[in-house]
Amino acid sequence: MKAKLPNHNTDSPFIQRRLLTALAEHLDHPEITMLIGPRQSGKTTILKQLEAQLRAEGKNTLWLNLDVEDDFRHLVSQSALLQKLRLELGSDGVVFIDEIQRKENAGLFLKGLYDQNLPWKLVVSGSGSIELKEKISESLVGRKRLFELATISFGEFVDFRTGYRYAGRLREFFVAEPAKTAQLFQEYLIYGGYPRVVLAETHQEKLAVINEIFRSYLEKDIVYLLRVEKSESFSNLVRVMAGQTGKMVSYSELSATLGLSLPTVKTYLWYLEKTFIVRKVSPWFTNIRKEITKAPVYYFCDIGLRNFASGSFGGIPDSEAGFVFQNAIHALLVERFPLADTTIHYWRTKDKAEVDFVIRRGAFVTPLEVKYSDMKRVEVERAYRGFLERYHFERGYIVNKSLRGEAMLGETRVRCLPYWELMFEEAFSIT
Repeated sequence: MKAKLPNHNTDSPFIQRRLLTALAEHLDHPEITMLIGPRQSGKTTILKQLEAQLRAEGKNTLWLNLDVEDDFRHLVSQSALLQKLRLELGSDGVVFIDEIQRKENAGLFLKGLYDQNLPWKLVVSGSGSIELKEKISESLVGRKRLFELATISFGEFVDFRTGYRYAGRLREFFVAEPAKTAQLFQEYLIYGGYPRVVLAETHQEKLAVINEIFRSYLEKDIVYLLRVEKSESFSNLVRVMAGQTGKMVSYSELSATLGLSLPTVKTYLWYLEKTFIVRKVSPWFTNIRKEITKAPVYYFCDIGLRNFASGSFGGIPDSEAGFVFQNAIHALLVERFPLADTTIHYWRTKDKAEVDFVIRRGAFVTPLEVKYSDMKRVEVERAYRGFLERYHFERGYIVNKSLRGEAMLGETRVRCLPYWELMFEEAFSIT
């Protein structure tokens, strides 16, 4: 799979993020608005856009960045910040605090401010550090709303690449323009969704950017978090995991391959999750004798970073293409079902029958099989057929590159969908 880079034909000066609407709506709520996400996913950019909207409406705003020394002095204490807010905002306004994880005891600092019932709205953001997601968040239980900004989704990518001509009508575009859709999806599968990668115009520029993002992650996040000067073993783990995408992971095998202790492997994987590099998928099971119950599967949060780590950035080998496609499907599912009431699993028996995804929301369980092919007719393979017949689901899905159709298998209605249909509730529902 090779990339074909089109000319950047867009009138928009920036990539519009769908999370902006939810952030704007939360400004009317008293809780602290907290934005988290991967390094360089565009958190500062989206908050700058939000601030610009507020200023255009005539509202008072103040921007403070803890990476800026002159701004840092205003956050040395609560009293110093309050003095600055009264000076700049008067009795009303919104204060943005970027890179909040740089502040020592930031959770208690923000908790103390919130509990004073101040007249200013607080919006804070920071990189995907453990401090921000774990320690600060814990201190603000009941006092904040957490928003996660992922790298650019496929829908956002297509909107940008098509100059927002089909904003709100992407499903119509996908149906009417299958060849253009396939070309855009191929580019997305290869390069992923980091904003700076998307904006770079040539392969060499994209490669330089993704390399800088990866090095920055290792040097600024991992070296700091693990308190080590060298991160080769961690980097090697990322590269091994890139080759394990969509496959069951054995911690003991990783330990032997990397020459790391079992606890260290588990700790490193935990850090990879908490810093938005990978997501873990646990098995779904009801029969502990016959079904896998422990071994997880991992997918990368950004496909481009996965490809860079595996050495296939710019051209994915045929042997990896199916798993990269499966990774993209997982990302689409996470985007569609971000709330904690929905969990995504996989299913596999000890005799190696498997189903790629099992989506659970309350009592509803929906299986989904992934096929990286242009299917000609609805075909239910043996493992998936056995799974459906065993559990008698109301519906099941097969996601492929282009075919749309359905068939009945016993009590189960099996629907075959093109991958992009997962983005739309009218085509893909789990309840």
